[in-house]
Amino acid sequence: MSARSPSVPEPPPPLPPLFEWAAPAAWRRIDFVSDLHLASALPRTFDAWATHLLHTPADAVLMLGDVFEVWVGDDQRGGAFEQHCVQVLAEAASRRCIGFMPGNRDFLLGEAMRRDGGLMALADPTALDAWGQRLLLTHGDALCLADNAYQRFRAESRSERWQRDFAALPLAERLARAGAARAESDRRRRAQPFDPALWADVDPAAAVAWMHAAGCHDLIHGHTHRPGDEVIAPGYTRHVLTDWDLDGAGRARAEVLRLTRDGLARVAPSRAG
Repeated sequence: MSARSPSVPEPPPPLPPLFEWAAPAAWRRIDFVSDLHLASALPRTFDAWATHLLHTPADAVLMLGDVFEVWVGDDQRGGAFEQHCVQVLAEAASRRCIGFMPGNRDFLLGEAMRRDGGLMALADPTALDAWGQRLLLTHGDALCLADNAYQRFRAESRSERWQRDFAALPLAERLARAGAARAESDRRRRAQPFDPALWADVDPAAAVAWMHAAGCHDLIHGHTHRPGDEVIAPGYTRHVLTDWDLDGAGRARAEVLRLTRDGLARVAPSRAG
């Protein structure tokens, strides 16, 4: 068989197995957030996230990946910071639905953590039906096809063998490896201008192919740190969630995408009281 000509673009990857979920008709609001990158070193970001989960008027908060800066296995949940997160999640889940979709930082979050936090598992991707609207939800990393090195790692790290071998390592070693990987990533980013526009973005053709196959005209995703709404083809719009950072030296970032019967709107996180 001859190799594909370099001038002929590769076809977009097919839509993975699709999880379908319908929101209860009595609900009035659904919130979407992602890329919180929660860590003990980011107390203001944690406080904003916790306050929103506990005080939002929404019937559900769906977290579409990278909730945690790093997650190397559910035995990590025994740490002091992680225990605080579990307490917030469990209290919030007693008031409203809290959904979790894995991201590239926390794809190893498992059943034990979902149980302790009262989380509803969301597969990537998920088609959400709510009040006559149908939206495709994904973290977004699987659609960043130009990031070849990451796509190779993603394919390897989602395998049963890789996850089994990684889980067999002591927790301290897993955390150390994750820290080293983050340090290397930060080193590469410091070597170029700090501009998310230079990072790999979702491939438009692949995104439209997924949306068409799922019967959705709206896509909600995170991962790229490029918040905004964009028509990527006639009749197909993507809505990119913002990352959260209230602890850095730059402009504070924290935003919620809210779905109601009237459509999507961007709102500030809820405050206590």
